[in-house]
Amino acid sequence: MLNKILIANRGEIACRVAATARRLGIATVAVYSDADAHAKHVQSCDESVRLGPAPAKESYLCGDKIIAAALATGAQAIHPGYGFLSENAEFAQACADAGLVFIGPPASAIRAMGSKSAAKALMEKAAVPLVPGYHGERQESGFLRAEADRIGYPVLLKASAGGGGKGMRVVERSEDFEAALASCKREAISSFGDDRVLVEKYLTRPRHIEIQVFADTHGNCVYLFERDCSVQRRHQKVLEEAPAPGMTAERRAAMGDAAVAAARAVGYVGAGTVEFIANQDGSFYFMEMNTRLQVEHPVTEMITGQDLVEWQLRVASGEALPLEQEQLRINGHAIEARIYAENPEKGFLPSIGTLARMRTASAVEFRLHEAGATQPAAVRIDSGVREGDAISPFYDPMIAKLIVWGADREAALRNMSRALAQYQVVGLATNIGFLQRLVSGAAFSQADLDTGLIERHHDALFPAPAPASIDTLALAAAALLQGEAQAAGDADPWSSTHGWRLNGKLLRTLEFSDQAGPAALQLEYAGDGSSWRLLANGIDHAMRIESADGSTLRLSLDGRVLQADVVREGELLHVFDGRMQYSLRYADPMAHAGHSETEGGRLTAPMPGKIVAILAQKGSSVEKGAPLLIMEAMKMEHTITAPAGGTVEDMLYAVGDQVAEGAQLLEFKAA
Repeated sequence: MLNKILIANRGEIACRVAATARRLGIATVAVYSDADAHAKHVQSCDESVRLGPAPAKESYLCGDKIIAAALATGAQAIHPGYGFLSENAEFAQACADAGLVFIGPPASAIRAMGSKSAAKALMEKAAVPLVPGYHGERQESGFLRAEADRIGYPVLLKASAGGGGKGMRVVERSEDFEAALASCKREAISSFGDDRVLVEKYLTRPRHIEIQVFADTHGNCVYLFERDCSVQRRHQKVLEEAPAPGMTAERRAAMGDAAVAAARAVGYVGAGTVEFIANQDGSFYFMEMNTRLQVEHPVTEMITGQDLVEWQLRVASGEALPLEQEQLRINGHAIEARIYAENPEKGFLPSIGTLARMRTASAVEFRLHEAGATQPAAVRIDSGVREGDAISPFYDPMIAKLIVWGADREAALRNMSRALAQYQVVGLATNIGFLQRLVSGAAFSQADLDTGLIERHHDALFPAPAPASIDTLALAAAALLQGEAQAAGDADPWSSTHGWRLNGKLLRTLEFSDQAGPAALQLEYAGDGSSWRLLANGIDHAMRIESADGSTLRLSLDGRVLQADVVREGELLHVFDGRMQYSLRYADPMAHAGHSETEGGRLTAPMPGKIVAILAQKGSSVEKGAPLLIMEAMKMEHTITAPAGGTVEDMLYAVGDQVAEGAQLLEFKAA
């Protein structure tokens, strides 16, 4: 067994690898960029080495620095995780040349599967089913169009060297082919430096099903069943589950055998995933092979009881696979949700900032091999961040992977709904509410799955904002009153904020707003410091604060007992009631005292990102709608325009600056 490894990655996968290494008594070395100097993965390892500045190309993508760090610290092997250099054949070869074990397949296997066209040619020889299409080297537009006409529309254009949903176009008609091909090639050359494409028949309502394979250096190769990864947005996975709903034993065996044949065709070693596109009628076709551990590997671990990272380490140490095919069994059902710092209502734009608060469902640290264990824990959380950590603009904005297990799919769905409801994140936007709607929606809960599920059910998943309920407003008001009371402390009666008046009662209006618009409450103090009369939308309500413990409030509203956590973040009040999160903005009259509506424009960043162009100069006069500057986030551009005719009084940032969501970008005075 290896005794020391370097983990050439960051975030949750680096923490995940370190956890298994620690259990096996293997020492670990972390690497980090300047942005990650105090990150969780650094503290999870026995020692650490700085790679360089925050950008990945100056740190985590510097293979020479990583190999030097491994040699300097005495590590015997490098675990690449996923992303970064995990599927880089040159890096795998450089590790071998330096006398280091690359914990993954040989460079030859990575190269063989790195080109979609070459991989499909290999699969054809290995009798692995392929989608009808053209995967050859000829790239003339006329020839490719003729091939598309032969295959029959719709067809899918796909970058040969692509991945992550980039360089893909669906073409519905022959007359649209030339323009789509040109667009696909532009994106392919920009993203991958290679504009070659392949043409395939586009399947309507396909499912994305992948098979986990594992091979060792002794000639053994097995499959650890399947994962359904059909729920995607822009070709990127959102939910994954195992086993695939509706999978028959015969189809599972056929897909598993095909995946093993694919792995053997390239002399595979270690963990790999063979991805298939599957028709609703049960037919399936090879799509690609990912020559690494997958993000969604935990659902396979949960249903098999096997630690796949341990398998990787044992195979890399020269051992045979721990189990043979007939010894592997499926136990129950597992679902994984990827929790991201992003805003689904704004096109899933990433959100950067600090995790001011992060509360999660009760989870058990990853332990599948505990003595006497008969089933995995119901909830597992793999995360690379903690409360107080920052989500930076330099890397993937993942907060955590939430994985649940149940005796069957229905039980797993219930556990997922409960676990999502218990998440509390303050400081940045998340996709948790979207995931709750997705999991509880009819399509997913009834396993009506295909890769177009999110687009097909867009209206249900992105409903129009509903006005805040009286329960939410009452909880927010109670939190404000409780905060004022705590701030006053034991002050004299004249400084008290409890509402006592010498002659008469205190009448007070609280103004809130959310995505649905403004909402107001009128409060009347009832006399004892904890009871109030609320007037909202012409209806009277009786409210009494029963108890307050930190952020947890318990109150009585019209005889009903409400309990929630209410967290204040500046003017925002976040209400977590155990089912959903509601965010209200409080119009604090003291905070805005002296402000005037006519002072000028505050043009703010609609998303976190980088300033890539400034189009107007300080002092320039512009017309309404004139472009002022351009921001970029995750390779998406957003143009900030003038809200009216006026003057740009000052630009507050320069090209290249990173800005947070909501940051004031410039000072603007309307004419």
